[in-house]
Amino acid sequence: MNKAVFLDRDGVLNELIFNPATKEFESPHAPEDLHIIDGILPPLRRLAEAGFGLFLVSNQPSYAKGKTTLENIREIHRRLDAFLKVNGVVFCEYYYCYHHPKGVTPGYSGPCPCRKPAPFFLLQAQREHGLDLSRSWMVGDQDSDVLCGRNAGCRTVVIVNERSAAKRGKVPPEFTVGSLADAVDKIIEIKKGNTPHDG
Repeated sequence: MNKAVFLDRDGVLNELIFNPATKEFESPHAPEDLHIIDGILPPLRRLAEAGFGLFLVSNQPSYAKGKTTLENIREIHRRLDAFLKVNGVVFCEYYYCYHHPKGVTPGYSGPCPCRKPAPFFLLQAQREHGLDLSRSWMVGDQDSDVLCGRNAGCRTVVIVNERSAAKRGKVPPEFTVGSLADAVDKIIEIKKGNTPHDG
Protein backbone atom coordinates (compact mmCIF):
# COMPACT_ATOMS: atom_id res chain seq x y z
CA MET A 1 0.00 0.00 0.00
CA ASN A 2 1.41 3.37 -0.99
CA LYS A 3 -1.73 5.30 -1.72
CA ALA A 4 -4.50 6.38 0.62
CA VAL A 5 -7.85 8.06 0.89
CA PHE A 6 -8.16 10.42 3.84
CA LEU A 7 -11.76 11.00 4.86
CA ASP A 8 -13.30 13.68 7.00
CA ARG A 9 -15.85 12.24 9.42
CA ASP A 10 -18.82 14.51 10.17
CA GLY A 11 -20.87 15.15 7.04
CA VAL A 12 -19.01 12.40 5.14
CA LEU A 13 -19.42 9.23 7.23
CA ASN A 14 -21.99 10.40 9.79
CA GLU A 15 -24.69 13.05 9.87
CA LEU A 16 -24.12 16.55 11.19
CA ILE A 17 -26.49 17.25 14.09
CA PHE A 18 -28.41 20.49 14.67
CA ASN A 19 -27.32 22.26 17.86
CA PRO A 20 -30.16 24.50 19.17
CA ALA A 21 -27.69 26.51 21.27
CA THR A 22 -25.64 27.65 18.27
CA LYS A 23 -28.35 27.16 15.63
CA GLU A 24 -25.77 25.36 13.53
CA PHE A 25 -25.19 21.81 12.35
CA GLU A 26 -22.23 20.34 14.23
CA SER A 27 -20.55 17.09 15.11
CA PRO A 28 -22.51 14.77 17.40
CA HIS A 29 -21.97 15.60 21.07
CA ALA A 30 -23.47 12.43 22.57
CA PRO A 31 -23.07 8.78 21.49
CA GLU A 32 -26.78 8.45 20.74
CA ASP A 33 -26.45 11.31 18.23
CA LEU A 34 -24.15 9.29 15.99
CA HIS A 35 -26.13 8.53 12.83
CA ILE A 36 -24.20 6.83 10.04
CA ILE A 37 -24.96 8.17 6.57
CA ASP A 38 -26.78 5.58 4.47
CA GLY A 39 -24.74 3.83 1.82
CA ILE A 40 -21.18 4.50 3.00
CA LEU A 41 -20.13 0.86 3.38
CA PRO A 42 -19.99 -0.24 -0.29
CA PRO A 43 -17.84 2.72 -1.43
CA LEU A 44 -15.45 2.25 1.51
CA ARG A 45 -15.11 -1.42 0.63
CA ARG A 46 -14.44 -0.48 -3.01
CA LEU A 47 -11.60 1.81 -1.97
CA ALA A 48 -9.99 -0.92 0.10
CA GLU A 49 -10.39 -3.44 -2.73
CA ALA A 50 -8.74 -0.95 -5.11
CA GLY A 51 -5.67 -0.84 -2.87
CA PHE A 52 -6.24 2.41 -1.02
CA GLY A 53 -5.48 2.61 2.68
CA LEU A 54 -8.33 4.26 4.58
CA PHE A 55 -7.57 7.03 7.07
CA LEU A 56 -9.94 9.29 8.98
CA VAL A 57 -8.86 12.87 9.72
CA SER A 58 -11.27 14.94 11.78
CA ASN A 59 -11.33 18.16 13.79
CA GLN A 60 -13.26 17.50 17.01
CA PRO A 61 -13.17 20.75 19.00
CA SER A 62 -16.38 20.34 21.02
CA TYR A 63 -14.58 19.37 24.23
CA ALA A 64 -12.21 22.32 23.84
CA LYS A 65 -15.25 24.56 23.45
CA GLY A 66 -16.99 23.12 26.52
CA LYS A 67 -19.85 21.60 24.55
CA THR A 68 -19.37 17.97 25.57
CA THR A 69 -17.04 15.63 27.41
CA LEU A 70 -13.95 13.97 26.04
CA GLU A 71 -15.44 10.61 27.01
CA ASN A 72 -18.50 11.32 24.85
CA ILE A 73 -16.25 12.13 21.89
CA ARG A 74 -14.26 8.95 22.43
CA GLU A 75 -17.41 6.82 22.77
CA ILE A 76 -18.74 8.26 19.50
CA HIS A 77 -15.49 7.16 17.88
CA ARG A 78 -15.72 3.69 19.44
CA ARG A 79 -19.23 3.25 18.08
CA LEU A 80 -18.21 4.33 14.59
CA ASP A 81 -15.17 2.06 14.61
CA ALA A 82 -17.24 -0.90 15.84
CA PHE A 83 -19.87 -0.31 13.14
CA LEU A 84 -17.23 -0.21 10.41
CA LYS A 85 -15.34 -3.27 11.62
CA VAL A 86 -18.41 -5.45 12.06
CA ASN A 87 -19.23 -4.60 8.45
CA GLY A 88 -15.78 -5.48 7.16
CA VAL A 89 -14.32 -1.98 6.81
CA VAL A 90 -11.01 -1.40 8.59
CA PHE A 91 -9.30 1.98 8.73
CA CYS A 92 -5.50 2.08 8.98
CA GLU A 93 -5.62 4.98 11.43
CA TYR A 94 -8.02 7.48 12.95
CA TYR A 95 -6.58 10.95 13.48
CA TYR A 96 -8.46 13.44 15.65
CA CYS A 97 -7.57 17.01 16.56
CA TYR A 98 -9.30 17.91 19.84
CA HIS A 99 -7.99 21.48 20.02
CA HIS A 100 -9.51 24.82 19.10
CA PRO A 101 -7.86 28.26 18.94
CA LYS A 102 -10.82 29.81 20.78
CA GLY A 103 -11.45 26.95 23.18
CA VAL A 104 -12.17 27.30 26.89
CA THR A 105 -10.82 23.98 28.19
CA PRO A 106 -7.27 24.10 29.59
CA GLY A 107 -4.83 22.01 27.62
CA TYR A 108 -7.04 21.95 24.54
CA SER A 109 -7.30 25.65 23.74
CA GLY A 110 -5.13 27.86 21.59
CA PRO A 111 -3.07 27.17 18.47
CA CYS A 112 -2.02 23.61 17.65
CA PRO A 113 -0.15 21.98 14.76
CA CYS A 114 -2.74 19.30 13.99
CA ARG A 115 -5.99 21.13 13.23
CA LYS A 116 -7.10 21.06 9.61
CA PRO A 117 -6.35 22.74 7.25
CA ALA A 118 -2.86 21.92 8.52
CA PRO A 119 -1.60 18.72 6.84
CA PHE A 120 -0.10 17.43 10.12
CA PHE A 121 -1.91 14.09 10.23
CA LEU A 122 -1.54 13.41 6.50
CA LEU A 123 2.21 13.92 6.78
CA GLN A 124 2.28 11.70 9.86
CA ALA A 125 0.47 8.99 7.91
CA GLN A 126 2.95 9.40 5.08
CA ARG A 127 5.88 8.81 7.43
CA GLU A 128 4.32 5.93 9.35
CA HIS A 129 2.75 4.07 6.41
CA GLY A 130 5.09 4.89 3.52
CA LEU A 131 2.41 6.72 1.53
CA ASP A 132 2.76 8.49 -1.78
CA LEU A 133 0.61 11.55 -1.13
CA SER A 134 0.61 12.52 -4.81
CA ARG A 135 -1.37 9.29 -5.43
CA SER A 136 -3.64 9.89 -2.44
CA TRP A 137 -6.89 11.77 -1.89
CA MET A 138 -8.57 13.94 0.73
CA VAL A 139 -12.37 13.62 0.77
CA GLY A 140 -14.43 16.06 2.84
CA ASP A 141 -17.32 18.49 2.88
CA GLN A 142 -15.62 21.76 3.84
CA ASP A 143 -12.96 24.16 2.59
CA SER A 144 -10.68 23.12 5.45
CA ASP A 145 -10.62 19.59 4.02
CA VAL A 146 -9.66 20.86 0.58
CA LEU A 147 -6.87 23.02 1.98
CA CYS A 148 -5.62 20.17 4.15
CA GLY A 149 -5.37 17.90 1.13
CA ARG A 150 -3.73 20.57 -0.98
CA ASN A 151 -1.21 21.38 1.76
CA ALA A 152 -0.19 17.72 1.82
CA GLY A 153 0.03 17.36 -1.96
CA CYS A 154 -3.07 15.16 -2.28
CA ARG A 155 -5.88 15.36 -4.78
CA THR A 156 -9.18 16.60 -3.36
CA VAL A 157 -12.88 15.81 -3.57
CA VAL A 158 -15.72 17.66 -1.86
CA ILE A 159 -19.04 15.99 -1.11
CA VAL A 160 -21.86 18.52 -1.23
CA ASN A 161 -23.66 18.38 2.11
CA GLU A 162 -26.26 21.09 2.60
CA ARG A 163 -25.69 21.07 6.36
CA SER A 164 -22.12 22.27 5.90
CA ALA A 165 -22.75 24.68 3.02
CA ALA A 166 -21.65 27.74 5.02
CA LYS A 167 -18.18 26.24 5.45
CA ARG A 168 -17.64 25.45 1.80
CA GLY A 169 -17.29 27.25 -1.50
CA LYS A 170 -14.28 29.54 -1.18
CA VAL A 171 -11.63 26.92 -1.99
CA PRO A 172 -12.35 24.86 -5.10
CA PRO A 173 -11.48 21.15 -4.95
CA GLU A 174 -10.46 19.15 -7.97
CA PHE A 175 -13.85 17.47 -8.00
CA THR A 176 -17.25 18.16 -6.45
CA VAL A 177 -19.70 15.28 -6.05
CA GLY A 178 -23.00 14.49 -4.38
CA SER A 179 -22.12 11.47 -2.26
CA LEU A 180 -19.31 9.27 -1.02
CA ALA A 181 -20.26 6.72 -3.68
CA ASP A 182 -19.78 9.41 -6.36
CA ALA A 183 -16.43 10.38 -4.83
CA VAL A 184 -15.24 6.79 -4.95
CA ASP A 185 -16.41 6.43 -8.56
CA LYS A 186 -14.25 9.42 -9.46
CA ILE A 187 -11.21 8.21 -7.52
CA ILE A 188 -11.32 4.74 -9.06
CA GLU A 189 -11.91 6.10 -12.58
CA ILE A 190 -8.80 8.26 -12.24
CA LYS A 191 -6.80 5.38 -10.78
CA LYS A 192 -7.66 3.42 -13.93
CA GLY A 193 -6.70 6.40 -16.08
CA ASN A 194 -10.17 6.90 -17.54
CA THR A 195 -10.96 10.40 -16.28
CA PRO A 196 -7.97 12.75 -16.24
CA HIS A 197 -10.02 15.94 -15.93
CA ASP A 198 -13.16 17.11 -14.20
CA GLY A 199 -15.68 17.40 -16.99
